[in-house]
Amino acid sequence: MHELAFPLLVGLILVALAFDFLNGLHDAANSIATVVSTRLLKPVHAVAFAAFFNFAAYFLTIVFPSLHKVAETIGKGLIDKDLVTPGVVFGALVGAMFWNVVTWLKGIPSSSSHALVGGLIGAGVAHAGVTGIQWTGLNKTLIAIVLSPTLGMILTMGIMLASSWALKGASARGADRTFRSLHLVSSAAYSLSHGLNDAQKTMGVITVLLYSTGYLHGDFEVPHWVAIACYIAIALGTLSGGWKIIETMGSRITKLSHHQGFSASLGGSIMVFAASLLGIPVSTTHTITGCVVGAGTARRASAVRWGVARNVVIAWVVTIPASATVGALFYLLITLF
Repeated sequence: MHELAFPLLVGLILVALAFDFLNGLHDAANSIATVVSTRLLKPVHAVAFAAFFNFAAYFLTIVFPSLHKVAETIGKGLIDKDLVTPGVVFGALVGAMFWNVVTWLKGIPSSSSHALVGGLIGAGVAHAGVTGIQWTGLNKTLIAIVLSPTLGMILTMGIMLASSWALKGASARGADRTFRSLHLVSSAAYSLSHGLNDAQKTMGVITVLLYSTGYLHGDFEVPHWVAIACYIAIALGTLSGGWKIIETMGSRITKLSHHQGFSASLGGSIMVFAASLLGIPVSTTHTITGCVVGAGTARRASAVRWGVARNVVIAWVVTIPASATVGALFYLLITLF
């Protein structure tokens, strides 16, 4: 265990919660881009809607405690928890936050999740070398980078097809009215899944910090106060919005109808809930982007602005190495003091 003065511990926890807040700010677009672009809700109402369901995920975990597997993956499944130090946590958080701020300013919907994964790997390797990497957890996270948007796209296209067949006898106005209501429900489900998966990433960081400094004894479990603090932080971040990224997600990749918005949100929520059950810190950004592309492609391939989608994919590819580099640099920097 590594000795750490209590004020410094509190400071690091606040930095972690700041990352959680920034995660919500950065990823607000994931939950509400479709309802904003289709004008189902006004932006300010959509943000409040998403923030509410981000926090509501906390009550879901009270009923189903096993849904906190993602926190375990982040806390002990990427870097050996016995090798983690406060310096590693600091480097990881700063690396992730740096990348989040850069992509937020540029309006690029990169992954906060993978920025944190990159930060942890970079700082962990700088501290203990590659022997500290937990390859099982890292490999399933890397595989999810490819699978989550791909499966999300395929699933969304299937939902588009099935829902079109189900309402084939309805009038255009009746179908649109039905899809407006379903779109609202599916968006709520996606916001719930987003809060569930993403808030746990910060929970894992704080929990391993408490463990490594001797403040957490017994089993590696997320303390109740850590869980509720993280859900509050991500909800407040979402409430602050991320308008540039909302524009990219909601309209620059493809124009959406209520039918497509419903299909994308439902496909995304299924994927993210499944990832949470499996303990995979999946990128909600990757997933919903794949679903939006699937919804656009189901209409016609030319409806998707592939140039914008390509730029988004490039940002995904460089996220982990970029945040890992920054995480390692900040870890090495604080070892000088």
